[in-house]
Amino acid sequence: MAKAEDRRARADETAPREAGGLTAEQEATWFAYMRVALRLNYEINRELQVDGDLSHQDFHVLNALADSPGRRLQLSDLAVRIGWERSRVSHQVLRMEARGLVERRRSRDDARATDAALTSLGAAALRRATPGHAALVKRMFFDGLDPDLLAPLHTALDQIHEQILAEGTLPRPSGRQARWTSTAED
Repeated sequence: MAKAEDRRARADETAPREAGGLTAEQEATWFAYMRVALRLNYEINRELQVDGDLSHQDFHVLNALADSPGRRLQLSDLAVRIGWERSRVSHQVLRMEARGLVERRRSRDDARATDAALTSLGAAALRRATPGHAALVKRMFFDGLDPDLLAPLHTALDQIHEQILAEGTLPRPSGRQARWTSTAED
């Protein structure tokens, strides 16, 4: 009798539910991911503001620019790189420009377009913020993870990212992103 109940319980976990088509295991995993993502975003944003006078959004923009040829990107390419709407990037860059972290410049490739360029002040802010950020990520994300799960987690995240690129509405980012890909050399 217990074996039959176990089989039914496992079947319930793997059978799609009507609302959204997620299995019970998929739904539980999604909510686990959301708990981690939301809480980690809060902690990262708080740490960057306290230690570096940067927001998490500032940090995304600065990292993307620092990792780009000539330390600049067209606003539309920056939006694709960090997965934001172009208008959001435009507003963020304006705020950051007012603080001297980035500059808007006419694009070298298209005179109708605008580039965001990393300033020396922005590069210095990124250098100052990175050690504390890395320490927080290590402490909050990796220190609680079983080392045997690191490689499978990396593989899973790469697969999910590829699925998002294949099925999502933003175009695939152009060029190689040294610090943003699994094939980056350390």
